[in-house]
Amino acid sequence: MCGRYALFSDSETLAHRFDVTVAEYEPTYNAAPSQSLPVVTNDDPGVLQSFQWGLVPPWADDADPGPINARVETAHEKPTFAESVETRRCLVPCGGFYEWREEGGTNQPYFFARADGAPFAMAGIWARYEPETKQTGLGEFADAGEPDQEADAVHSFAILTTEASGVVADYHHRESVVLSRAEEARWLDGDLDVREHENALDVTARPVSRAVNDPANDRPALVERV
Repeated sequence: MCGRYALFSDSETLAHRFDVTVAEYEPTYNAAPSQSLPVVTNDDPGVLQSFQWGLVPPWADDADPGPINARVETAHEKPTFAESVETRRCLVPCGGFYEWREEGGTNQPYFFARADGAPFAMAGIWARYEPETKQTGLGEFADAGEPDQEADAVHSFAILTTEASGVVADYHHRESVVLSRAEEARWLDGDLDVREHENALDVTARPVSRAVNDPANDRPALVERV
């Protein structure tokens, strides 16, 4: 599972690493579900965009954030994810992620990152949800103008997960699907099936402050060893 991560590289680093234009970007040390976070999508791969974390499929009843993760083993079969897996793929830039392990009767958070601190890409899927136009009941006094569906649209994403391996397996049984540089374009183009994917990212784990448990906390100290 991937339920919390961080992305704190500067704009120039992200622009160079993912070959994108970065218009609006705020580093975060505690990316949490329902937040608006950076993604690179298959339909506009040259721009770093901000989407809501928690997939809302086009047919959803409302815009409330949905699942934050999708299992690679079954995502192509689930109505919530299947269409996005086929046609709406994205990269989720990441500087490191958190997992928790029970130790001494409490859950201790650990931060996993590359030794060099460089950002990498998790495999994601995205969706676009347009709220239905509501009847105002104002009759002839209602605004005759057309609603701005694009302004009201909710763009969201979920992160694909797979069985944990390597270092992560000692802390949790699931982990996000991490793509190599060579796999990123193939994923966006629809040429990569990650159901049999094996993560090759070399990460290290370090215990960090339990302050990360609260999404309201967002500061550099969260990723420092305790």
